[in-house]
Amino acid sequence: PSTFCAVLGSGLNNLLLIVNYASLTPMLWCTMESTVTYRVLLLEDNASILKLLTELFQDRGYEVLGFSSPVICPLQMTPECRCVANQRCTDIIISDLQMPAMTGLTFIENQRKKNCKCQHVALISAHWADEDLALAHHLKCKTFTKPFFFQELNTWLDEVEATIEPTRELCNWVQEKASLSK
Repeated sequence: PSTFCAVLGSGLNNLLLIVNYASLTPMLWCTMESTVTYRVLLLEDNASILKLLTELFQDRGYEVLGFSSPVICPLQMTPECRCVANQRCTDIIISDLQMPAMTGLTFIENQRKKNCKCQHVALISAHWADEDLALAHHLKCKTFTKPFFFQELNTWLDEVEATIEPTRELCNWVQEKASLSK
């Protein structure tokens, strides 16, 4: 063939590039948008880290729900999981381990007890005690140690996104909570 085609990128925007073999010059390029929107729940008490993570996920096309503490997250306030059948509250949960009032591990344990269907959970910490690391792995959480490279997180996200069923339905718990508080 006289041309080759490559898709570059991941997440929401990918670049389609068609190149002429003989001259190695681009013949056509265009941006392709993914039709799947992912949702992430971020729990991080450090405002700078929460902002950086929010920007990373927004750049990937995610709906981002960020909270500075698990105790103010609406999912923590409900006594049971409100998602039905094929619904999920979120595609991914990423939480700092050590936060005031409640640890990320306690939040994840609480969600598991409520039968939360989110399968992709990661915990981030600068200092992992052996028992915390063991519990995180028991709860099937991916663990990251601060400081970590965003490429490490992006690699994990690429793997996770490949496993998320595009037809899954996300529960509207954010809108439900807002309407209940009016």
